[in-house]
Amino acid sequence: MPADLQKLVTGVPQKVVGGFAFTQGPVFSRIGYLLFSDIPPKRIMKWSKGSVTVFRENSNGASGLTFDHQGRLLACETGRVTRTEKDGKITTLAAKGLHNPNDVVYSIDGSIYFSDLLLYQITRKGDVRVATEECQGPRGVALSPNQQKLYVTDNHAQNVRVFDIAGDGGLQKSRIFAGLKAPDGLKTDEAGNVWVAAADGIWVFDAAGEHLGTIPTPEPPSNCCWGEGFRNLYITARTSVYKVQTSVPGTRTF
Repeated sequence: MPADLQKLVTGVPQKVVGGFAFTQGPVFSRIGYLLFSDIPPKRIMKWSKGSVTVFRENSNGASGLTFDHQGRLLACETGRVTRTEKDGKITTLAAKGLHNPNDVVYSIDGSIYFSDLLLYQITRKGDVRVATEECQGPRGVALSPNQQKLYVTDNHAQNVRVFDIAGDGGLQKSRIFAGLKAPDGLKTDEAGNVWVAAADGIWVFDAAGEHLGTIPTPEPPSNCCWGEGFRNLYITARTSVYKVQTSVPGTRTF
């Protein structure tokens, strides 16, 4: 492992749990449990203190997951983006014209960004609009530590693109941040590094887009998230979920 990456990672990925069809969309609750999607059987799974239970059956093909500032679950599902209310009811936040939303991130100002065939924004007022048409195949979405930038993986163009976020939550000043093979989900840390699930593992870039190294994973990863207290990294990878110890805290988005 390169020296620059060794400063950020203190171990190798360890399997947390396995035996699933295809894992995606991990998110760690502030209450202390991990949720992730198992896409083919249409389930959202919950891992807590070493045991796994079904959090939600009939998940409508849920993929990317996150929470809002009230701790309500946001989910990218087939044809829609939803919010699970405190009483368990499902509210549809966006649906018209959508195909298969993939990943979602919540901004501290109340905006929600999610990927589909295009990249979309749900404004703090609840309006749904196309945020940009510059990405050919948007997948993962992640905010910078100061929430002034949005990183988006473009699976078709094989790169990570970054946008400045305007005062109204709109995206501007697009540029390519880094190129890599088969990029999918991604996260940032408080130092400005960008952690991307891609072909060979978790690729880590510094804030300037320099590749610091890659964390090999036993299975091809689809996404990642920060764990309890936004520390350490959980990785969804095909049939399993892995965890790697890190020495840098992750960006807080909820």
